[in-house]
Amino acid sequence: MIMNNEKKPVEKEVKPEKEAVKPQADGKAEAGPQAGKPQEASRTGPKPKEAKPKFPGIKLFGLWDLSQVRVEDPGLRMYIKLKPQMVPRSGGRYAKERFYKNETGIVERFMNKLAVSGHKGKKHRLTSGHCAEGKYNLYKAMKEAFKIIEKKTNQNPIQTLVKAIENSAILEEVAAYRMGGIIARKAVVASPKRRLDIALRYMAQGIFKTSFRNRSSLAEVIAKELMAAASNDPKSFSIMEKNRIEKEAEGAR
Repeated sequence: MIMNNEKKPVEKEVKPEKEAVKPQADGKAEAGPQAGKPQEASRTGPKPKEAKPKFPGIKLFGLWDLSQVRVEDPGLRMYIKLKPQMVPRSGGRYAKERFYKNETGIVERFMNKLAVSGHKGKKHRLTSGHCAEGKYNLYKAMKEAFKIIEKKTNQNPIQTLVKAIENSAILEEVAAYRMGGIIARKAVVASPKRRLDIALRYMAQGIFKTSFRNRSSLAEVIAKELMAAASNDPKSFSIMEKNRIEKEAEGAR
């Protein structure tokens, strides 16, 4: 008789899994296969987190927050830099870069333009050659001017500066070119970078012209010009020049 030594595998009893308990609305427990599993995320996805400023504690002159300022003009939004800084002075940090002015803060660019406002027209009828740079004097004047603006308008003075630049920025200008033996004029659309440069130039020239032989302090003249340009007042020098240039461009179309 042949003996088979192979052992038969022992079948284990498979016990049914206990159904997890699901809580019901009335407080009773209910069993179900999906109970105990984490709830599925909503189809809309998680709520986006609010963007926080990089440097929340840094304020211009230690008083005004630049993160609250908004640029409404889409063309100038890329060129008006509102980096958080306490002292508006870069010390030539971007001077070796191409188009370095685009990376300079808007308050510092305005102060640099006030130091040397440049001449008006090709005949040098208005020049600022006798202006000294005086960074510390401009620093004090700008700080005092911003305090005056904040007191009179009850808003962030940097926003007033940005609004004044937007209102003073030209949209069209006249380009002259030679056609045979005559010089023709044609209306052209100004680029965003040139719009910002011309707005700062005319604002600085208006401040220089008003403060020359005037008993008012430089801070008062700066505040007056910025508030007038921000409210689109035609008495503002920069608004007058903008309207003049655009009227010439309209006639040269």
